[in-house]
Amino acid sequence: MGFRSFLHRITAPSFSGEHPTGPCKMVCVVNHGLKMGKGKIAAQVGHGAVMATMKAGGEKPNHLEQWLSSGQKKVCLKGLDAEHLLALEKRAKAAGISTTLVHDAGHTQIPSGSLTVLALGPDSESLLEELTGDLKLL
Repeated sequence: MGFRSFLHRITAPSFSGEHPTGPCKMVCVVNHGLKMGKGKIAAQVGHGAVMATMKAGGEKPNHLEQWLSSGQKKVCLKGLDAEHLLALEKRAKAAGISTTLVHDAGHTQIPSGSLTVLALGPDSESLLEELTGDLKLL
């Protein structure tokens, strides 16, 4: 840890809001209907993970802090198609889970604007398991 990071850590105000009660993780649900190649999937999941992490800093900083300090657990799961991802997003929002949708720019394998990934969290592992526990690992 650098000196500036150290100073920030000891002088920054504490996060307010809800504190997670257990371990936190992030879930990336990949639109399996697009038949993306492995590299394309990796890039899209990377976009989703970065975007979700940045979003969590503003929406759920306590969850983000716990997730960052405990190894940043991430799971990639198969979604059926764009409609499936949107239905999961709706259920996640209703449960208070942060959601991030990734749409492709269309420069390589798939059409521009295609919904490729739904990133959920970081949030409570048990809450995410309730929502996505029936999905298969990618």
